[in-house]
Amino acid sequence: MVQEIFFRPARTAILVLALLACTALVVAPACAASKYLGGAPSFTAAVVGVNEFSQGEDATITIRVTNIGTYELEQVTLGTIEPEDLPNTAKTVTIGLGSSGDAVIVRTDPQMAGDIAGGEAVTVAFDAKISSRATVGEYQLPLTLQYRYPKVITQEKADVYEFIYNTAEVTVPVTIRIKPEVKVAVLEAVPEHLTVGSEGYVNLKIQNAGPENGRLAVVKMVRNGNSPIIPTSSTVYIGDFASGDVVDCRYRVSVSKDAEDQTYPADIEVSYTDREGMVVTSSKETIGIPIAAKPLFTVISEVPEIPSGSEKTVDIEFRNDGSVTIYDAQVRITSHTPVTIGDNTGFLGSLAPKETATARFTIAVDKDAEPAEYTFDGKTRFRDALGTSQESDTIPVHITVVSANPASSFMGGLPVFAGLAAVILVIGTGFLVYRKRSKNR
Repeated sequence: MVQEIFFRPARTAILVLALLACTALVVAPACAASKYLGGAPSFTAAVVGVNEFSQGEDATITIRVTNIGTYELEQVTLGTIEPEDLPNTAKTVTIGLGSSGDAVIVRTDPQMAGDIAGGEAVTVAFDAKISSRATVGEYQLPLTLQYRYPKVITQEKADVYEFIYNTAEVTVPVTIRIKPEVKVAVLEAVPEHLTVGSEGYVNLKIQNAGPENGRLAVVKMVRNGNSPIIPTSSTVYIGDFASGDVVDCRYRVSVSKDAEDQTYPADIEVSYTDREGMVVTSSKETIGIPIAAKPLFTVISEVPEIPSGSEKTVDIEFRNDGSVTIYDAQVRITSHTPVTIGDNTGFLGSLAPKETATARFTIAVDKDAEPAEYTFDGKTRFRDALGTSQESDTIPVHITVVSANPASSFMGGLPVFAGLAAVILVIGTGFLVYRKRSKNR
């Protein structure tokens, strides 16, 4: 009985201690924190999507950067503060891509990528220019990352944590490839009958200056932006186009009326089937094509003089001062008061550069016209080498009106007076003969 009474309080104490222990186990995890020892960020990088580029191409290189850094040791303690940054977190990361000599020129400045925790990745894009002289093959571009990451330090107090960061810079190589392709090189560009506002031809001598052999190749002439040279027959099929081959191509083009006497651009490209059976298009080659001015006509004959109140037939000589031959030319002169041109259209025919032709016009001047030099608008309608009808710019035609000469007027009326006198003389003579015969009777 005594023994039972003695052990009852003991059992109660054991139960209380057990309950306290369980309570401590429940509360302890809420106060526990992890402390990470060792580790640092570590990066890999690779091109996303297309990593093959062409010579002369304006390229966009897209790169995925991954932080594969880990921490080495995790310590769980009581009464410590959970750190905000792990030792493998890269803070305030800046990513820059470097060029590879003159072959690949990167145009984009380094970019801010923010924080990259362990296991996370970011994607960045860089604009680059691939040199037209870059050789075929692989190029390694340096990808430089600058960042900060936490130091592993000892926590001296349970409620105090000091944040200290290391500064780091690493360079990761990124590989791109310059692929072989047909490269257009225009060796010669000769225009044929190309003038402002006309149609004509462009004759090209084109070489495959690239390392790739093209099959089923088609050479195209493409309008360059708002250039006044507009291809109307723009495609020439040449078949196999091996590296180093030279071909001749002829294209029909039109030139807009607002062009001038100068050289304008046009683009040449080749579509072909490559060694992998893919249909690809080469980079464009821009060429310059000279355009001649619109045919120009000049009056080279002396200015005709016509008295007021008279009509006169005059010959006016025109010269082709342009650089191309024109065909079936007709010149038309627009008359105005006080001068009237009866049939105001004259035929000139075909004229080579610097050749001349004469047109005849009948011109009448009002009798009250003031003596002066008058200017009239002339225009020539003609056909170019392809038969397209064109019209020249305005040609100034000059005619001088002079005063009527009294002597000339008298001499001009003399035949009339002579005729009247002759009639009177005949009548008088007849009358006298008649009277004489009457007297004899």
